[in-house]
Amino acid sequence: MKNLPKSLKPENHRSTVALTRSSLFNFVALLIGVFLLASCMLLFLARDLDKTEEEESAFYTAKAVHASERGVASTLKDYAFWGDAYKHLHLQVDPEWAYVRQNIGATLYADFGFQGLFVIDESGRTVYAVVDGELKNISIEDWLGQPSGALVAQARKVASEETPVTSFMNVNGVPAIVAAAAITPGTDPTVEPDDRSASVLIFVDVLTDDKLAKLGRDYGVQDLRVAAPTERHQASYFALGDNGEGGALRWTPPTPGHRLLALGLPLTGFAALLVCLMAWVILRRTTAAASALDESYLSLQRSQAALATSEARFRDVVEASSDWVWEIDQDWCFTYLSERFEAVTAFSRQDWIGVSIDTLLNSQMGTVSQWLSIPNRKPDITISCRYIDTQGEERVTRLSARQLPEGGFRGTATDITEEVEARRRIEFLSQHDALTGLSNRVRLQEFLDGKFKALPTKEQPLVMLSLDLDRFKPVNDLLGHAAGDRVLNDISARLSECVRHGDLVARVGGDEFVLILTDAKDPEEVESLCRRLIESIEMPVVVDEQEVFVSASIGIAMAPTDAREAAELLRYADIALYEAKAGGRSTWRFYAGDMNARIIERRRLESDLRFAIKHGELRLHFQPRFRIADGKMVGAEALVRWQHPQRGLVSPEKFIPIAEETGLILPLGDWVMRTACNYAAQWPAHLFVSVNLSPAEFKRGNLIARVQQALDESRIAPSRVEFEITEGVMLEDAVGALEVMHKLKRLGVRIAMDDFGTGYSSLSYLRTFPFDGLKIDRSFLTRLGESEDDQTIVQAIVGLGKALSLTVTAEGIETAEHLALLKAVACEEGQGYFLSRPLEAEAFDVLLGETQSSEFNKKS
Repeated sequence: MKNLPKSLKPENHRSTVALTRSSLFNFVALLIGVFLLASCMLLFLARDLDKTEEEESAFYTAKAVHASERGVASTLKDYAFWGDAYKHLHLQVDPEWAYVRQNIGATLYADFGFQGLFVIDESGRTVYAVVDGELKNISIEDWLGQPSGALVAQARKVASEETPVTSFMNVNGVPAIVAAAAITPGTDPTVEPDDRSASVLIFVDVLTDDKLAKLGRDYGVQDLRVAAPTERHQASYFALGDNGEGGALRWTPPTPGHRLLALGLPLTGFAALLVCLMAWVILRRTTAAASALDESYLSLQRSQAALATSEARFRDVVEASSDWVWEIDQDWCFTYLSERFEAVTAFSRQDWIGVSIDTLLNSQMGTVSQWLSIPNRKPDITISCRYIDTQGEERVTRLSARQLPEGGFRGTATDITEEVEARRRIEFLSQHDALTGLSNRVRLQEFLDGKFKALPTKEQPLVMLSLDLDRFKPVNDLLGHAAGDRVLNDISARLSECVRHGDLVARVGGDEFVLILTDAKDPEEVESLCRRLIESIEMPVVVDEQEVFVSASIGIAMAPTDAREAAELLRYADIALYEAKAGGRSTWRFYAGDMNARIIERRRLESDLRFAIKHGELRLHFQPRFRIADGKMVGAEALVRWQHPQRGLVSPEKFIPIAEETGLILPLGDWVMRTACNYAAQWPAHLFVSVNLSPAEFKRGNLIARVQQALDESRIAPSRVEFEITEGVMLEDAVGALEVMHKLKRLGVRIAMDDFGTGYSSLSYLRTFPFDGLKIDRSFLTRLGESEDDQTIVQAIVGLGKALSLTVTAEGIETAEHLALLKAVACEEGQGYFLSRPLEAEAFDVLLGETQSSEFNKKS
């Protein structure tokens, strides 16, 4: 033993083994620390992800509830501050006007889902109540199950401001939005207010499960529902009203952290188990080496080799992770960078060893060294840093660090560039239109809210332009939606180029835009911008080597001159836009008070028309149609007239568009069809009746069933009924129109094309669609005697009709010269004031009893 080298003597060997074992235990402890750190980081990240999702869900839940509350208040405002409501629900309670005429009745339940509508008079009594769309004799307290006096008093308190008040209440265990507003005349100058306390109109919107589920889908909140009493004061909880007196909502937030833990923790545990197994193997080998003194030198070598292998394995574990590991000394310079540093950053490790960490990384909180120098800094806190990679692009990394006992720091860096970009993209899409990149309604509302908080003045007004494209629908119909999208993108870019920095351009609908101007000093400057906008939009857009032309109409409203709230400003700009379109399009209009009066007048006309259809104020006139060759009457066209008790005879040009826009065209068309067939069934068998079909009526409703019902009720032969349709029916949906027309033909009725020659491609329609006849538009006859072109066109149409075996009818015959020219070109049928004006039913019956042939020949 004495002859052994000093390093291999047993006592020295035993001390070396002890040191090796100690180092091994320290190494295992370090690995355990690394795995614990990784596990803690996973737990922290999972908790942070779940918490973030929880906060976002709570944010969108609050936003959804507030949006619903504002929607109920906005709808209530339109009805409460209305002169007619003041006359019929405050000065006197008129259920006929409110419920029967559906001014404030069942339609609010069908269209908006308001389960309760109540009117409270000055004494606190419920004088009008509609529950679930039905007129009821019930007080609001009995239906709500709680007093409503405080809400009513608050609504009367703000009556002068014409502002609704809202509250959340618990109605039979279900939360509800209750909105109340004092009934005022609004801007109606025809109503004289009385001295009584204002009556109060109350809308109740019960938040049923179906409504909450739809609201959750609209705002991306999963499983939005009413919270049970046992679920209160838990996570994912939103109280309605003060202290939750109106109930509460619950939802199920996403849990990405749970999924992360389900994947990360097993992997970390497996790695830890593998390391423990490695440590156990090393420990056994070290123990075996210590027990064999005669092999001490070989054992030492094996121990050193095992240690080297262990270190290599440790490096492999570190490099297998997605993070890169770093160490710095007390001077903040890198002393170690793992191999993953090169894979992630594309930098060379050797180039950065000895370089300050502040040279590579920077953050919004200052330099990394300043962050590491914060006293009592928690070791589990991370910081986001940025650096420029070798391609010149900015990358984002999350840095974590722990201080080393001998000074300096060691930590990990995780590249989160894609995560940051994804969050930024989600935030952008939540406030911008996906097609054009312009602001959407959410961004528009936030922008307006911010500007109104700054209180715009007359010297520095806030100007809103409501812009709608003209002639855009034919682009989609004729060229396809892809072409329409390209046009919208081009127009959006032009709008953005016309405004200043700080203004806002938003797309709020298919071809609807809103522009907010923040620095327009006077109306002349606004008009100049409108002129530039229309000129820019009217420039051609090239789509697949084809030039497309559109234009625009603009409505203008200004705050605080016109409105002091965002919702009012939007509504007034839309009213002005409606006036611009009515004024001929491709122009602009500033909002004026009388525009609102016209809207009110239109609403009254709509209400009166609804009443007229139900109570027999409509009349049918018949304009005879004659065979030009021999003067015999062959039929008559049914024309609807409205005999209003106060307005007198209302022109169809005035009430037909209203019927088409509001959906009243269906009951109106049913009445015309049934009445015309019933009258015509009493005529001689050789006469037919012609009925006009509106394009809106052709598209909506079960037209075939309605026609069949009219034929069955009147028992008229289907061949004696003719329907006149315009080319607009085919333009909007050619395939669907062709299918409907074939079904009509199978019923046995005739079909004629009205206003022929004024459309885009009437010739192709005549060849494809099953028409029996066509009517020459009256515009060709007005200059028939003075325009050779019009004579040629009429002659060509007659020839075309004969070639296709179609009956050709000329409209608008007003002179003997018209009749002679039509007879000369062998036009088959005609109608017009020269032959006969439209007659009431009684006058038409008298005409049937007379001999028409001699009269016709005498005129000709």
